[in-house]
Amino acid sequence: MAFMFVALSGILFTSCKEKSTEEPTPISISKATSEFNSDIATRWTDLQLQLIKSTPGYAPPVAARTLGYTSLALYESVVYGMPKYQSLVGELNGLTSLPKPDLTKEYNWGLAANAALSTLITEMYSTTNDANKRAIDSLRRNIENAIRVGVTNQEIINRSNTFGSEIGKAIWEYSKTDGGHQGWNSNFPTDYKVPVGIGFWEPTSPSQKIPLLPYWGKNRTFSSSNMTTNPAAPVAFSFKENSEMFKQAKEVYDLGRALTAEQKAIANFWADGANTITPPGHHFNIANIILKKEKVKLDKVAEVYAKVGMAVNDAFVACWRGKYTYNLMRPVTYIRQAISPSWSPLLTTPPFPEYASGHSSGSGAAAETLTSIFGANYAFTDNTHTGKFPDRSFKSFYEYANEATISRLYGGIHYRQGNENGQKNGKDIAKNILKLKFTK
Repeated sequence: MAFMFVALSGILFTSCKEKSTEEPTPISISKATSEFNSDIATRWTDLQLQLIKSTPGYAPPVAARTLGYTSLALYESVVYGMPKYQSLVGELNGLTSLPKPDLTKEYNWGLAANAALSTLITEMYSTTNDANKRAIDSLRRNIENAIRVGVTNQEIINRSNTFGSEIGKAIWEYSKTDGGHQGWNSNFPTDYKVPVGIGFWEPTSPSQKIPLLPYWGKNRTFSSSNMTTNPAAPVAFSFKENSEMFKQAKEVYDLGRALTAEQKAIANFWADGANTITPPGHHFNIANIILKKEKVKLDKVAEVYAKVGMAVNDAFVACWRGKYTYNLMRPVTYIRQAISPSWSPLLTTPPFPEYASGHSSGSGAAAETLTSIFGANYAFTDNTHTGKFPDRSFKSFYEYANEATISRLYGGIHYRQGNENGQKNGKDIAKNILKLKFTK
């Protein structure tokens, strides 16, 4: 018995000693992110869509990149108030560290989110007009004042604002290293030499001889896997009438000559051209429509924005990588050279190579992401263009992606292969984002 007592005492002593030297896991004493209203974030997105429309240089890839980084800043500013979720430090390509909160102290995650977003958005839209800059400052103050009602502890307010600002600044520094820093200033770099060859892209406007963002495909993606996730190669180029390439172009030509009213409506609804919220903005607005419909809280918004934002960004990087790998000529060029010299598409052809479609890549990425969160049969109405075009309703996110994809064929600016392969690649891109370890 004495031996057993000594042995048991030793075990207990050793166990207590081991526990006393273990580093305790901090438990947040702050109110959970799920207790804060979603409009802290959705109002910032609504403003960003207006900023995208009116800030010089905000081409679709630039808009996708900014929405990706601002969404990441939101997520990282509130994730410590989301018990099942974790920071993406070490998960994202090149993201090795970020500021951390002191979880032995109380934070207001709503204030932190507002500070992070306002800090980063100020940097990302530094070239916008003075009215927009005032709108950014006004929204920051309005949201902060609303959150501070009932919050009397100034230390919590200061601590939360400081942490959020630090996250915003850190994400800004992270963004500088991806290859797309201040891309809004270099949409058409004059040092780029346009490749010349049979079937290669040729300018479709005499006033724009340099294509848009030719180096964008070299940017770092959020997911390391997306650096090498590319659409399948296009069919072999040929002007021969029995070739697959000719058939691709002939389909665009035939459709363009006999478009129905509905097909024209679809093409125009999804055009999202110059001076609009752009295709990435359109995808984000759809996410916002769903989030507002569901009346979710701030934690869900942070998750959805982060996943959609990073997926759409990576989809556009991969898409642009393909464009300047294959340098495929646009349908209008092919058709005028091989089928009908006087043919014109319904929509104005953008100034960059055809393959693959950015609309299709982005909508594929967004639809795959939203389906993973809200389900395969989620019906909704897209009111993005209310007042300009009639709203359009869909039975699922894939149905919306399919319509956005086919719209480019109706518009006469993409071949079917660029649309379908672009959408498939966008879905693959999103799957790689969804594989990241968001949860513990």
